[in-house]
Amino acid sequence: MIKYKLRCGEGHEFEGWFRSSMDFDLQSERGQLACSLCGSVQVEKAIMAPNVAPSDKRAEAPPDLSPSAPAAAGPAHLPAAVSARMPPELAEMARRIRTHLRQNAENVGPKFAEVARAIHYDEVEPRGIYGQATAREAQELADEGIEVHTLPPLPDDAN
Repeated sequence: MIKYKLRCGEGHEFEGWFRSSMDFDLQSERGQLACSLCGSVQVEKAIMAPNVAPSDKRAEAPPDLSPSAPAAAGPAHLPAAVSARMPPELAEMARRIRTHLRQNAENVGPKFAEVARAIHYDEVEPRGIYGQATAREAQELADEGIEVHTLPPLPDDAN
């Protein structure tokens, strides 16, 4: 798997994971990539710096990816046409992620940004959360160094 830093036509930056460089190129050509903040399908690779840890950090444990780690499933403002073209494997993966979040994290609804900040700044006990945030709130969280992720809408969400 390859992680790319991506940028949309509006200048929003986000990350995407791909099986290969060719996988990114194919999805890009098919218009299957969209900005997680504004839904723009004009997505390109952004300049990335290598992630090289200083020698004293290399022995540290990797980041916490357990179900209790904070996670967000905010509103995805992707055009319906994009989600309708979603490959079945990707739709199934998104369904599994949503199911996992619902079973292992707290839905804080529209208070997502507020609760995410409280967790980040150690004002409340850390826990997994999900909810809704506007594109502006998501960008403000990112600007503060608070990592959040938006789940894309599924083709059957509109039904």
